[in-house]
Amino acid sequence: MTYDLLMGLALFAFVSSITPGPNNLMLMASGANFGFRRTIPHMLGVGLGFVLMILMLGAGLVQVFTTYPQSYTVLKVASVVYLLFLAWKIATAAPVRDAGVAGTPMTFLQAAAFQWVNPKAWAMALTALSVYTPSQSFAAVVFVAVVFGAINIPSVGSWTVLGQQMKRVLTSPGRLATFNWTMAALLVASLYPVLWP
Repeated sequence: MTYDLLMGLALFAFVSSITPGPNNLMLMASGANFGFRRTIPHMLGVGLGFVLMILMLGAGLVQVFTTYPQSYTVLKVASVVYLLFLAWKIATAAPVRDAGVAGTPMTFLQAAAFQWVNPKAWAMALTALSVYTPSQSFAAVVFVAVVFGAINIPSVGSWTVLGQQMKRVLTSPGRLATFNWTMAALLVASLYPVLWP
């Protein structure tokens, strides 16, 4: 991979990882509700789950969608339903004082599995593979996955820190409820590209 291609890939990975999307909105909400430490498995699930997604797509899984186009529609419906479910969970999260008892952050496996129904993750992975693997070799796919992993985890972590810092402002149940409902609404709004491409 040339230096220019590497810099382009790194910039694409950073911009697509740091900008708002379902993962980052959920991590910010988790940071606000559960704190940084309890959100670490969620962050690692996002980063490593996305790396695995790139590797599997690069290894040929994308051919399934080419061969069976209806499977893409099934994935789209599953994505919408699951994101609506997650939005409801965020909107109805326990107040800060009860979060240690009643609330549970997303686990590593849940976050990793979520990448497969996350529309932004699909767009990022397919774009990265089509643009930054000109040789179409699996070594190039691995390289893209490693670059994304190195950039994605700190990027999504910054959203958790932002949420944790917001916890200082979200000291009343009313403020937290407003924050959670706002995050849920933004998560639903992130479905716009899926529903109206």
